[in-house]
Amino acid sequence: MTTSATPIRTEILTLWRLSWPVLVGQLATVGMGVVDVAMTGHVSAEELAAVSLGTAVWSIVLVTVMGTMMAINTVVAHEMGAARHDQVPHSVRQAMWKGLLVGTIAMLFANLCTLLFDHVGLDAHVAARASLVVHVISVGLPAFGVYRALYGYTTSINQTKPIMWIAIFGLLYNTLVSWLLVFGELGFPRLGAVGCAIATASGMWLMLGVMLWWVRRSPAYRMTYPFDRFEGPDATAIGSMLRLGLPIGVTYFAEVSAFGLISLLVARYGVVQVSAHQIALNFASLVFMLPLSFAIGMLTRVGQAMGEGDPERARFVGWVGVGVSLTFGALAALFIAIFRWEIAAAYTSDPAVQQVTAHLLLFAALFQLSDATQVATASAIRGYQVTRPPMVIQLVSFWGLSLPLGCVLGLAPQWFPWTPAAPMEATGFWIGLVFALTVAAVLLTWQFEKLARQRIREGGAKALVS
Repeated sequence: MTTSATPIRTEILTLWRLSWPVLVGQLATVGMGVVDVAMTGHVSAEELAAVSLGTAVWSIVLVTVMGTMMAINTVVAHEMGAARHDQVPHSVRQAMWKGLLVGTIAMLFANLCTLLFDHVGLDAHVAARASLVVHVISVGLPAFGVYRALYGYTTSINQTKPIMWIAIFGLLYNTLVSWLLVFGELGFPRLGAVGCAIATASGMWLMLGVMLWWVRRSPAYRMTYPFDRFEGPDATAIGSMLRLGLPIGVTYFAEVSAFGLISLLVARYGVVQVSAHQIALNFASLVFMLPLSFAIGMLTRVGQAMGEGDPERARFVGWVGVGVSLTFGALAALFIAIFRWEIAAAYTSDPAVQQVTAHLLLFAALFQLSDATQVATASAIRGYQVTRPPMVIQLVSFWGLSLPLGCVLGLAPQWFPWTPAAPMEATGFWIGLVFALTVAAVLLTWQFEKLARQRIREGGAKALVS
């Protein structure tokens, strides 16, 4: 018993040392959105609705960029595992060019998405404010794309503490500037939701600047230093990373866009429903950083093991990571279920919004285990540099199952043969999300085990041939 427990305990400690700074950094990054929603929630319901809808679009685009840029994580992890340190600088430089390209396209796409606000039954004032929030905040997307390239690089060489401190710095900056501009403190103009957008966009550029400074100054990057010379964009290298990263971006888009589209569909039921949905989603996203952080660490650990040519260890560290994620998912579920009213009150002082929020948070608690499982297994699969199966599974789960079921329950369309007696509004959509996450968790777990065993068999066959 002791012998088998020792490698598990060792791997948990290794994963924890790698992941806890990522967790703090992710919490700080998501905390920017929490600050924005919480502050505007104490201005007015209309300003909260504007920032909620603007954040819905922003979150979809931001997370899609994040996923698309994750290719650099697995590329560098494999190169480090195989001790090909001389190849890392080229990969990082090309990932930065890719980040600038992806971030600029994302900025244009985010602004186009504001056209939807005029066609979902929103109050004209709320639609205009939400559009302005997106226009302003999207300016930070090119910086975010480049930042995520450096983020993936530093994570994959086991340097996770810098991203933690940079994210904390970004959160403090965002909180201060949001406070000054949302409420008009210390003589600054009172901008409401737009103040949050200015704080977040400028914060993204500031975080990129600090990251560039850190990589240039820290001796931890000397072996793989990417800034020893200028290198223009290489279409072949960028194309290769796009082929690896785009399925991850689509995977992230499938999940987050489902949540975001629900925000637009629920908007027809008024400010209370859309605000409660966004608050519950915002807090669920905050809690999601727990399993996501371990998943990022898992991707590095699995990728390094595969780079070393050890598929058995890759499978082992993958399953240990899934177990850790599940443990934290269970704790998160209990926390949300017990403290849902306190969570709602922390976001808004509106009693009606608090009541609906507390109700939706029960569904957030319900899907914590499946959410932790699906993000962990998907990241383990990506550690093998396999990205398309998770994409297909997520698309089927969220767009093929969650949204149709949510529309039937939440909107109760009269043309459908079976619908509830009355629309379940936001509740119906959250039931669909619980179902989709459960299906995704089951399919991704099966896919991970199948892939891991296949790589072990292939490794054994190569050993016999040699």
